[in-house]
Amino acid sequence: MQAEQGRKVALEVVDINCDLGEAFGRWRVGDTEDSALMGLISSANIAAGFHAGDPNLMDHTVRVAVEHGVGIGAHPGYNDLQGFGRRKINGTARELVNDIVYQVGAIREFARRHGATLQHVKPHGALYMEMAVNPELAQLFVHYMRTVAPNAYVFCMAGSATETAALEVGQPLVREFYADRDYDESGSIVFTRDVGRPDPMAIARKVVRACREGLVTTVSGKDIEVPFESICFHSDTLGALDIVRNMREALIAEGIRIAPISEIVR
Repeated sequence: MQAEQGRKVALEVVDINCDLGEAFGRWRVGDTEDSALMGLISSANIAAGFHAGDPNLMDHTVRVAVEHGVGIGAHPGYNDLQGFGRRKINGTARELVNDIVYQVGAIREFARRHGATLQHVKPHGALYMEMAVNPELAQLFVHYMRTVAPNAYVFCMAGSATETAALEVGQPLVREFYADRDYDESGSIVFTRDVGRPDPMAIARKVVRACREGLVTTVSGKDIEVPFESICFHSDTLGALDIVRNMREALIAEGIRIAPISEIVR
C-alpha cells in the first residue's frame, strides 16, 4: 500500500537484531567477527545448524550473547548448508516444522546451559520468505510455538502469513524492518543471495526515516508503510560493523533509544 506523504510515526525506542553464528567449523561468511557486533545489538538470531552453525559455535555465540545481555533467538533454516539456506527446499509443512523443532531445541538447550531463556524464534532466509506467503506452514509453526514456547516472540514481516497466524492465536510477535535489504511494493524484501557492500550512511538514513515517518522507498521508487518494532541487519553483509555503528549513531542522534525487545513489546 502506498503511504500518505508526511505521515509521522516517530518511534522512541527500537530493537536491533542481527543474524549471528553463521559459520561452520573453519568456514566463515562475511567480513566481521560476531564478537564485534554483539555489544552493538539487542537481539541475536543464532544459526541452529541447518544453514550454518555447529555445536561449538552455537555454544560460543550463546555464551557471548548472555555476557552482553543480548536476547537469544533461534534462527532455523532450510537444511541447506551448501546454499546457506537461501535455496528453497520442497517439503510438507509438517516436515519443515519438524526441521524447525529440531533446530530450536538445539539453541534452547545451549541457552539453558548458560542460564538464559529463549527470547524469540526467527526463521532464516528462504524459509522465512516461504513462511511469509504460506499460511499452512505459518499456522503449523505458530501452533508449535504456542505448545512449547508460548512466551517467546515470533520475528516476522508486517503483512506476512506469519504475522497473521501469530495474531490469530495470541503468540507474541515482533515485526522487522530490514536495514540492509531492499523492499518491493508489496512490503516484502527483495530476496537476493548477494547484496554486495552497501553504503552504511545510506542505510542509516533509511533506518532513521523508517523510524521517524514509517516509510521506506521501494526498488520501484514508491514509498510504502512498514510498521516494525525491530531493525534487522545481517552479519554476512559486507561492512556489517560499519552498518550497525552508523545506524546506532544516527538513531541516538535522533533521540531514538535502542532497547531489548522485552522493553518494547508487552
